[in-house]
Amino acid sequence: MTLALGCIADDYTGASDLANTLTRAGLRTVQTIGVPSDDLALPEVDAVVVSLKSRSIEAGLAVTRSRAAEKWLRGRGAQHILFKICSTFDSTDAGNIGPVMDALRADSGDAIVLVTPAFPETGRTVYQGNLFVGSVPLNESPLKDHPLNPMHDSNLVRVLVRQSETKVGLVDLATLTRGADAVRARLAELAMGGIGAAIADAVFDRDLETIGQVALDHPLSVGASGIGLGLARTLVASGKVRPDAVTAMPDTAVGGPAACLAGSCSQATLQQIASAERVMPVLHLVPERIVAGKEEAQRALAWAREHLGNGPVLIASSSSPEEVAALQSRHGRDTAGHAIEQAMADIAEGLVGAGVRRLVVAGGETSGAVVDRLQIPGFLVSAEIAAGVPVLRAVGVKTGEMLLALKSGNFGAREFFSDALKLMR
Repeated sequence: MTLALGCIADDYTGASDLANTLTRAGLRTVQTIGVPSDDLALPEVDAVVVSLKSRSIEAGLAVTRSRAAEKWLRGRGAQHILFKICSTFDSTDAGNIGPVMDALRADSGDAIVLVTPAFPETGRTVYQGNLFVGSVPLNESPLKDHPLNPMHDSNLVRVLVRQSETKVGLVDLATLTRGADAVRARLAELAMGGIGAAIADAVFDRDLETIGQVALDHPLSVGASGIGLGLARTLVASGKVRPDAVTAMPDTAVGGPAACLAGSCSQATLQQIASAERVMPVLHLVPERIVAGKEEAQRALAWAREHLGNGPVLIASSSSPEEVAALQSRHGRDTAGHAIEQAMADIAEGLVGAGVRRLVVAGGETSGAVVDRLQIPGFLVSAEIAAGVPVLRAVGVKTGEMLLALKSGNFGAREFFSDALKLMR
């Protein structure tokens, strides 16, 4: 296997988003869970997205895992590595974007790395270094209140410089509009000044294509799926990847019971849960009971077994930002978050034990906990449910055929759960 592109994603839903984007652009793509073992059989592909659950862990551990992923990808011929982060730049002043970026840049030996979370298709744009969600700066949007990585500063130069050991500069939109050579000249100027990372503005898809052209001159880039789109389009345009080589995905029906799990507290997911209540049974877990012990997860499984014979079910631990803040205040952020993640993993394991082979999961941390518990080593990317969310067909699973959808909390329309189940036969 000789890869045209290697990717390291800092959470599982973001990895699915990126794998979906690369597949749509014409790259044969596999998403793995962690660094693959040597005995995992992978098809011939153009890109591998190594999914890590490293966004909110201790920075040193995130660096170690990311370096291991980079080593594996470089060993498969990847000349360029994309470190895939969230389109809302989810991180704290302690990291983990800055520390991982610094380590991977040092390993690559490059002087400067391009960084952008922009993805106009999903409403994420960067202008004068400030990240916008739709028409408002990130720090004025509902997305600022992530329970683990709240983002209250939209200026990405300021955000990144607080967590990186290098100086951070800006490639502004005026430079982007002058084309790839102008961007190259700006990067050279910044590097001469000792600047090791540059936030790149991007408002339109064509800006991502310009960034992709320049990024491929370098061994490393950092960003959301938008930069992946730019990289993929450049690889196809250059002839390094044949877009007609995308293999047809297996389309055998899996069937059997289906279930949805929601752990995200985003407004989008809360609206999707409310919509799902009109078409399927929904159980709302009590977070305080989850923190208290295993009984709440057991109650959920007993409830699910009663309803699965009649169609899909949804189990939600999602709460409003105010309720989440109150829970964290009583028990601590890490304790509360870990308890909820493990409860959802317990429920997922129990559902699979009850015969569920089609599983929709909302929330990055929840998805990570679920996939780890189910010990799924990788996925083939199939049909797109919503922007950034594909159907995933598990590979190497002991329990046999499984279809999953892993959704970042902010993604998808109101009818997302119903839309997903329609495509997961």
